[in-house]
Amino acid sequence: MLRFLSRMFGLLVLAAGFAALVIDGTRSIAGSEPSLTPFSILFASKLPLMREAITRNIHPLLWDPVTTSLLRLPIWLVLAIAGLFLLWIARPRAPGVGYSTRS
Repeated sequence: MLRFLSRMFGLLVLAAGFAALVIDGTRSIAGSEPSLTPFSILFASKLPLMREAITRNIHPLLWDPVTTSLLRLPIWLVLAIAGLFLLWIARPRAPGVGYSTRS
């Protein structure tokens, strides 16, 4: 059950990443210059309470190089990586070596 939910949520996050890529691509074509929306805009607008909690509770050495670098990445890249990670977690187990798969 947990594997199914992880796979379903991973596919939804991956689809959202693809939609964000299409939106950025359309905006780039319309503006005749590359336009990538940073993850910080989504993070600030949709998850303001989480942002406050992270900035208050995270160690300063983790905040500056790690979190700020993550917030500068495009939305589609962050969502695609998160979706692929969830799908990787939910992958089926490899069959055991030396065991018969027949009943």
